[in-house]
Amino acid sequence: MSTGIRGPVMVAAGCGGTGRELAAYAGPDGLAGLPLVTRSLTLDPRPAATDPRVVEVPGGLLHDVRLPNPGLKHFLATELPWLVRAGVEVVVSIAGSTMGEYADLARRLSRAPGVAGLEVHLGSPDDVAAGVFETREPFHAASVVAAVRREFPTDRPVLAKLRPDVSRVVEGARACHEAGASAVVLGSAVPAALRRPVRRARRSRWPVRSPCGACSRSCGPCPTSRSSPAAACTTWRPRSPTSTPGPSPCRSAPRCSTTPPP
Repeated sequence: MSTGIRGPVMVAAGCGGTGRELAAYAGPDGLAGLPLVTRSLTLDPRPAATDPRVVEVPGGLLHDVRLPNPGLKHFLATELPWLVRAGVEVVVSIAGSTMGEYADLARRLSRAPGVAGLEVHLGSPDDVAAGVFETREPFHAASVVAAVRREFPTDRPVLAKLRPDVSRVVEGARACHEAGASAVVLGSAVPAALRRPVRRARRSRWPVRSPCGACSRSCGPCPTSRSSPAAACTTWRPRSPTSTPGPSPCRSAPRCSTTPPP
């Protein structure tokens, strides 16, 4: 399916600011013909965070994803006319807290001159913190795309921007395509704080001797038989994570060992 965008490469949402910031780096023709995806817009203005929005860390940088923007009304009155005069191919990124807001944004932008397409922002790593519609399931994202597609002309592209969920990215992309998306944009921000996995108790690869006779605790591997630990005792079981070393009446193992032989 053709997207209707002339260039194969676009300036990603937020990377070009309002577009004016790129003018100093343009060639002789200025920004004419540049496909630019705007920062994500909402119906109402969203102020920027008072705390630092970008922080450098050893592994890269962290940035705020609460989508600060001046709102749709300000964009239509000031930013869009400048981009159109500069010859920019404008793809507007939209975000909403409800499906109705997405549809309303698409309907109002469909009547704005100079809008070449829409990018539906569905890739926030934390929907609740960002204040946008939660789309953690593929059918949620597809429902938003379908609502936008009904309000936007079919001869202009609608791009679905999905979160980088490697486990369900194919399912989500297929659902959005079937809902009317012209293309899929992948690779939004990755959550900076990931849940630390619970480390399970390590199970020894060496079998250990079960309690025998008067010994009430598990003994370690038999130190006299490295090639076949089971040769020293006929009853073996995996070491329990809570087992502790203790004396053993076994003559072949005069003392217990919790460290397997090399």
